[in-house]
Amino acid sequence: MADGAEALRRDARVIGLVGLAHGTSHFYHVILAALIPWLKPAFQLSYAELGLLMTVFFTVSGVGQAMAGFVVDRFGARSVLFGGISLLGISALLLSGAHSYTMLVLGAFVAGCGNSVFHPADYTILNQHVARTRLAHGFSVHAISGNIGWAVSPLFLTFVASHTDWRTALLCAAAVPCAVLALLVWQRDALRSRPSAAHAGGAAEGSFAFLRLRVVWMCFAFFLISAAALAGIQSFAVTSLVMLYGMPLAWAASGYTAYMAASAVGTLYGGFLGAGSVRHERAIMLAFALAALMALVLATAVVPSWLALVLMGLIGLVTGVAGPSRDLMIRSATPANATGRVFGVVYSGLDSGLALGPLLFGALMDGGHPAGVFVGIGVFQALVIVTALGVGGQVRPPQPQTA
Repeated sequence: MADGAEALRRDARVIGLVGLAHGTSHFYHVILAALIPWLKPAFQLSYAELGLLMTVFFTVSGVGQAMAGFVVDRFGARSVLFGGISLLGISALLLSGAHSYTMLVLGAFVAGCGNSVFHPADYTILNQHVARTRLAHGFSVHAISGNIGWAVSPLFLTFVASHTDWRTALLCAAAVPCAVLALLVWQRDALRSRPSAAHAGGAAEGSFAFLRLRVVWMCFAFFLISAAALAGIQSFAVTSLVMLYGMPLAWAASGYTAYMAASAVGTLYGGFLGAGSVRHERAIMLAFALAALMALVLATAVVPSWLALVLMGLIGLVTGVAGPSRDLMIRSATPANATGRVFGVVYSGLDSGLALGPLLFGALMDGGHPAGVFVGIGVFQALVIVTALGVGGQVRPPQPQTA
């Protein structure tokens, strides 16, 4: 009994520390989007130019993430994770001192480099340290922490910028990874990771064998398409709600907050749902079908503004439920000793979608089509169903194993 309680404490410690790091990563996903009302007039930028900054961030992150997976498997996840957190703090300092669009691009580039390490490092640590019976809950907390980062970032940055200025807001943002890094270094023994057996043995050809698996690229497509929909919500849903429904900016921002808060609740439930299921694609398909339908309803602008905010929350709820099932589905497709590489390549699809999405949705906004933002979100969410079906058809339910 005592051994079981001690194992639970160890797992909870690792899950909590990794979740904190992941939340810091997601906090930085939206620091530029949150400051659009200040950056646009300060630098005389179009929505497309603002979208390009986010495209730079996620393009660099996506390319770097695929490479970071190999580095994690070669040298271990802990030091790579520490380096990524450090780069996030440096990027905020660069952005706070920007006096030109080029400097903003440079700051976005450095932030993308820092962000690239988190998924391969996080999932490697979780898979190496957390018991299989609690892994679904670990993935759930990991996703929730990301949602919290997304939700807290715009509130934090807009509050500071409203009371001071956007440069001070970014300086305050730089303090976040510094504090998190200090805590992780203090607790570094809990995050100790080992290189994969394939890399330790020098099997170079085997290191790339997973790239021949069709299911890996189906997972990549799943993330790319779902992230494109998420990019529309993160970048321009608030502005679109203001234009479509005539609601105040504060109301529209609360719609995004409702999306993120409900997503966290859905992810918490999704951890229990995923732990008791072996056909994870079914939950994913149902969730995204409902989300797509509600996004199309928002595009019509026929519902009252209060109901639009409710729909935003419901979209977050159902997509949050799908999160742990998504991660477990990817884990089922991962060959032995390739966790960092597979999660790095697959999750680079997430960054690719978040890179492409702002360009597409920014062009729609510049063209005066706010409804097109929600139509695009709905279409991408519907396409997710196709990829989930493809992945689920190739992944066999896992056989019972000893944890």
